[in-house]
Amino acid sequence: MASTNTTKTQVKPFIIDIPQSVLDDLQERLSRTRWPDESPDSGWTMGANLGYMKHLVDYWLNKYDWRKQEAELNQLHHFTAEVNGINVHFIHERGKGPNPTPILLLHGWPDSFYRYHKLIPMLTDPASFGGDPNQSFDVIVPSLPGFAFSEKKPLVYDDNADLFTALMTDVLGYSKFVSAGGDGGSMISVAIAQRHPEVLSGIYLTDVGYPDYTTDFASLTPPEQEFAGYIQQWWMKQGAFNMIQSTKPQSLAFSMNDSPVGLAAWILNFMTMDATGEELEKRFGIDDLLTNIMIYWLTETIGSTFRMYFEAANAAPSPTASIRPEVPAAVAHCPWDAPLPREWANRKVNLQQFSKLERGAHFTAWEEPALIAADVQDFVRQIKQ
Repeated sequence: MASTNTTKTQVKPFIIDIPQSVLDDLQERLSRTRWPDESPDSGWTMGANLGYMKHLVDYWLNKYDWRKQEAELNQLHHFTAEVNGINVHFIHERGKGPNPTPILLLHGWPDSFYRYHKLIPMLTDPASFGGDPNQSFDVIVPSLPGFAFSEKKPLVYDDNADLFTALMTDVLGYSKFVSAGGDGGSMISVAIAQRHPEVLSGIYLTDVGYPDYTTDFASLTPPEQEFAGYIQQWWMKQGAFNMIQSTKPQSLAFSMNDSPVGLAAWILNFMTMDATGEELEKRFGIDDLLTNIMIYWLTETIGSTFRMYFEAANAAPSPTASIRPEVPAAVAHCPWDAPLPREWANRKVNLQQFSKLERGAHFTAWEEPALIAADVQDFVRQIKQ
């Protein structure tokens, strides 16, 4: 599983260096925000709350320090490479141990590579966190095409699977690796297992997909029926963003690419699930919330990430979508996310480990990195035996 670049693809070091003029423009836009009105006592029931957004913008304007965040991000080793004709940004951190396991960490929407910034050192250097150096990892965290510093060419799951397989094997030289992810990153990991099982030692997921029109609902167990009902209600109450981004991504992009407050409200609204911005801030920290938003704003990629939904909605059915991959799989269920039952996970993947974590929601690798690190290490220990 050692890494040696065996192709002519040039891997280039990359440093995040945002021009000061871009930051000055942001400050000016924030300072002249035109605030909407709000129904009395609406809280977060109609979307982002006015009082919270004013609090967020006040901090953004007066206390948030992008240069500090940029310097911290640049402590990681960033690279770019052309893979399958697309320029891809990725982080590549070597494990500090005798035989590190390569692991690909894939994000979704509305997060970014930043989802994993706390998890990376826990996996590369477990000894620094009281762990076993024999459980270290080489960690690769790319930005999906269309996101952050990757090229603005969003891809469907299958094409992402082919691209990241090429990144790991052809560009970075790994013969086998673990693919892990949450949200869309989970589904790309599953697609790699369906299309390229020979390159995988295992997959680690916090999502496995949802019941849809292809599901035989009569065959579902009671816990699966509960899960399906929850998802149906969630789509009715909170899933409209998917339809908008799948049908009119460009119309939405004009406002989000022009208004930093509009962008922040949209992203935070779909990170909250059934929580509030105040609760998110307690779980993530206000600087983390803003840095993720800043990655979208500074790279002007909200429109291209919307187009990912359009591409998926208009793609031909995947010929491998119905395959239950035989690659060993671990699935972690987080208590503040949808009530994912073990039975559903086992329908979708070759389930070897199902963990009910103590804390966390849809972005657990970001919220509770220590829990995910320990769970990943447990899984890899099993599949190495």
